[in-house]
Amino acid sequence: MKATRYEGNKTFNVIETEVEAPAKDDVRIKVAYSGVCGTDVHIYHGMMDKRVNFPITIGHEMSGTIDAVGDNVTTYKVGDKVVVRPLDDRGVKPSDKGFNHICEDLKFIGIDSPGSMQQYWNVPAFTLHKLKTTTDLKLAALIEPLSVAVHDVRLSQLKHKETAVVLGGGPIGLLVAMVAKNTGANVIISEINPVRISKAQDLGFDVVNPTHTDLIQYVKEKTEGRLADVVFEVAGVQPALDVMTEIAGIRGRIVMVAIHGEKKNIDLFKFFWKELKLIGARVYEKEDYEKSIQLITDNQLPFEQLITDIQPLVKYRKYLKISIKNLMVLKY
Repeated sequence: MKATRYEGNKTFNVIETEVEAPAKDDVRIKVAYSGVCGTDVHIYHGMMDKRVNFPITIGHEMSGTIDAVGDNVTTYKVGDKVVVRPLDDRGVKPSDKGFNHICEDLKFIGIDSPGSMQQYWNVPAFTLHKLKTTTDLKLAALIEPLSVAVHDVRLSQLKHKETAVVLGGGPIGLLVAMVAKNTGANVIISEINPVRISKAQDLGFDVVNPTHTDLIQYVKEKTEGRLADVVFEVAGVQPALDVMTEIAGIRGRIVMVAIHGEKKNIDLFKFFWKELKLIGARVYEKEDYEKSIQLITDNQLPFEQLITDIQPLVKYRKYLKISIKNLMVLKY
C-alpha cells in the first residue's frame, strides 16, 4: 500500500509498505479521504519537530471504511463507514477529573503516532465513530474540524438571537461561524484576507475587514450598542487579542480557539469592568463528534463549499507547501 512519510526538513515521501493485520483491540480502515489540517502544514514547516518522532505518517481529518477487525472487536464490522476521533486517552489518571479529551498524558493520533495519510490505517477501536450508510465520505472528512467548532460553540453557551463575532475567517473560523449561525445567532466575521473574505461572503456571512472598517463601531451599530454576547478568537494574532475585550459586551463570553504558544498581552481591566468570561476550548468530546456527524449526515449546511480541492495522495506535497485558505482533502 501507499503511505506518506515525513522525514524532517520539509521532506515527505510516498512509500510502498505492507498492509498490517490489526491488533486484537484495533481495526484496519481503508481510508477514503484525509483532510490537510493546519497542524499538518506546521509539521511540514518543522514547527513541531520537537514533538513529532519522524519518520512518521501524519493526518487525522479523515473518513473511511473498516477493512478488518481485531479479535476482541465486536461493536464494528467490515464494511462499516467510520471516522476516527484521534485522541488516545489511555494514559488518563484520576487527577484528570474525567476530562479525558484534555488529560495530561493525552496522545494525539496523527501527530504523536501514525496518522491517516495512507491507504490503510490501523487504529484502536475505541477511537471510532460509526457513520450512517448514507453519509457522504467526502464530507465526512470534515467531521474532525467541524467537531472543534461544535465544541467551541457548545462551551460558549451561545443562544438564539445572541450576537457572535468570529475573529478570523479561516477554515476553523468559518466552521465556528456556521455552527454559531445554526444555533440561530447573529454572526459577524472579522477577516483581512481577501480570499477568505470572499469565501465567507459567498457563504452568506456578514464580514468586516478591520483594516478598512472600525470593527468596534460596526459591532456597536449592529447591536444597538450592546456589543457581542460571544467572541470567538480564532485568528491567533495580537490585534485580535486587543479587540476581543473591546467588542465583547457586558458579561460577554470570549472563547479562546486559537493556539497561542507564547504569553500575550490582554486587557484584564475589561474583564473586571464588564464582568467578562474567558473560556478555553481544546479539541472535542464524544458528544461534539456525534453532533458533527449528524450535521454532516443531514447536509443542510454548505459544507461542500468549504472543500477547496480534492487530489490524489501522490500530490500531497503541493498542498503542504501552501498556506491553507480553506479546506482541501486527499483522495485514496
